[in-house]
Amino acid sequence: MLKLSDFDYSLPKELIAQYPLKERESARLLVVERRSGRITDRVFRDIGDYFERGDLLVLNDTRVLPSRLIGRRITGGRVEVLLLEHKEGMRFRAMFKPNRLKTGERISFDGGGVSARIDSRQELTFSGNDVAAVYGAGLMPLPPYIKREAEPLDSIYYQTVYAREDGAVASPTAGLHFTDRTLEGIRARGIDIAYLTLHVGAGTFRPVKSQDITAHKMEAEYFKIPHDSGELIRKKQAARERIIAVGTTSLRALETYALGRSEGLTDLFVYPGYAFKLTGALLTNFHLPRTTLFMLVAAFAGEGLIKEAYRQAIDRKYRFYSYGDAMLIL
Repeated sequence: MLKLSDFDYSLPKELIAQYPLKERESARLLVVERRSGRITDRVFRDIGDYFERGDLLVLNDTRVLPSRLIGRRITGGRVEVLLLEHKEGMRFRAMFKPNRLKTGERISFDGGGVSARIDSRQELTFSGNDVAAVYGAGLMPLPPYIKREAEPLDSIYYQTVYAREDGAVASPTAGLHFTDRTLEGIRARGIDIAYLTLHVGAGTFRPVKSQDITAHKMEAEYFKIPHDSGELIRKKQAARERIIAVGTTSLRALETYALGRSEGLTDLFVYPGYAFKLTGALLTNFHLPRTTLFMLVAAFAGEGLIKEAYRQAIDRKYRFYSYGDAMLIL
């Protein structure tokens, strides 16, 4: 049995990055080589040194929506709303805090400029017919381990430079380190780049509660592999050239594609023992203990090696989580 406790580690709170670096590509990069077990300390701007002509870099172009709204009940009490999905018209699926709101209750946002009616424990309908105004009243949905309110800088730094497909409620953070200059340098080395979309949902922060991790059920997320990206992926696979996933989201979309689907919902759960079909290397950030994300990187690198890499990252005082440093697993 794969036990939840096997995927635990201790992290000093001061290593949890609360703000992004001003220069994205100045993040540190821990390079982990699976074959030799070697672990090297580098800087992200040098990542191209580890790519080879013919490699395919796969990026998730999802765009984070300002989906966190702060509102007031008629009684004056504060309400937080996280918009998870635009259903139809002005109706949204959402999470509420507190979650004891009553059906039919009205909430006002943005100083009263936007208001909504609670339809159920997971849905609400906004007044008017302007979806843009709803998101205009929102903030970037920073993860709970960032202990501050969202600021204007987050609208820039909690978004990849290549984000273009609206739909995520959390950033595909491995891609945050890239700049246009970095990507241009990678292309100049003869490395191909393909884009896919996986809209990161709130399930990315959902804890694993079962002691047997294989009993955990992933929340399904929408993904799409465009036709031109699919052709590149198939070409690289046929030529036995390396496919490099940028982030756990790109990896899960790639591995779902390998199962014969190019669009739809994926609830693929990758944990140790999984047989990877397309992914030859993985760029990722550091992940929380006891999470499906940490289990995925343990599956890719091997449990022993990933734990040693995390131990060294902590000893070397790497910055962790969304605004933290990066790891390249080769």
